Amino acid sequence: MTSQLPAVVTLLTLLLMFATVWAVGIARKRYGIKAPAVSGDPAFERAMRVQMNTLENAVMFIPALWLAAQYVDPLWAGIAGLIWLAGRVWYAVAYLRDASRRGPGYAVSMLAWVALMLMAAGGMGMAIMENNASSPDDASAAA
Repeated sequence: MTSQLPAVVTLLTLLLMFATVWAVGIARKRYGIKAPAVSGDPAFERAMRVQMNTLENAVMFIPALWLAAQYVDPLWAGIAGLIWLAGRVWYAVAYLRDASRRGPGYAVSMLAWVALMLMAAGGMGMAIMENNASSPDDASAAA
C-alpha cells in the first residue's frame, strides 16, 4: 500500500479539484452569476478564487509529489502529499467562509510542497551524482 500512496494522494487531489469546480457551479447558481462572468457576489468570488488557486497549486504539487516518490520514497512523498491535501482542504473551507482565515491552511500546504520539492531535488541530485560516479567519462570511453 505504501508504494501506492502517491497514486491515492493524486486521486484525492483530483477529487478536491472537482469539488472546487462543483462549488463554483453551486455559487454561480446561488448568486445568479451567469457565465462567462467571474465576478459578482463576494461569496461567488471566494469560490472562484479557491478553485483557481487550488488548480494553480496542483500544477506545482503533482509533479513534485511524483518526483519525490520516484527519487526518495513513495511513503514519505505520500505523507507529505497527504499533508498538502489536508492544508488545501483547510484553505478551501476557511476561504469559502471568510477570506481572511485562509492563511494557515495555505501555509500548511506550501510547507508540504516545499518538503516535496526538497525531497525531489535532493533525490534527483543524489541519483545524478551516483550515475556520474558509476559511469565512465564519455571522453575516456571514446578513446
